[in-house]
Amino acid sequence: MSEVLRVFVAVDVEDPLLVSRIERVKDSLASTRVPMKFVEPYNLHITLRFIGEVRRGIVEELSRHLREFKFKPFNITLKGLGAFPNTLNPRVVWIGVSEGGDRLSSLRDEVEKIVKRLGIPPEREAYVPHLTLARVKGGRGIESLVKLLNEMSDYEFGSMVVDRIRLKKSTLTRQGPIYETLVEVRAS
Repeated sequence: MSEVLRVFVAVDVEDPLLVSRIERVKDSLASTRVPMKFVEPYNLHITLRFIGEVRRGIVEELSRHLREFKFKPFNITLKGLGAFPNTLNPRVVWIGVSEGGDRLSSLRDEVEKIVKRLGIPPEREAYVPHLTLARVKGGRGIESLVKLLNEMSDYEFGSMVVDRIRLKKSTLTRQGPIYETLVEVRAS
């Protein structure tokens, strides 16, 4: 039986200024005392397409197609805190994308074409460009979290250039996921 890998395609957020602003907001979220599991600073990313568990052969084919992928660099602005399914019932806290969200959606559509050709079923949810910040683990003190989400709905974190996308392998551990870049595609 061939090896199965858990993979996704993403834009990593590595700009030190952006990461430090995100970390400060995490401190504000933590001060609400709502139980949450935060994404580690070195794991911050915007998912273009979560693929899930697939055989190594599919990953190798996907890697080959992604290496041929072409796109131009563009700017995005990270702005606003929100939550899925909504701010009154937050389960996942995220940072939104204002400028450049349409370009991320276009990139995602191109990745989706590749994934579809490989026989991977389409995602059920519509694509919403965002950076997952935390997963809410309980309802204690949720009112303070809802208040903070509303106060920060227009907070601007800053901008970055999207000049590469990465196929990442995700290994789930008790301490949290470990991500490894399998393929990096640079803008041309």
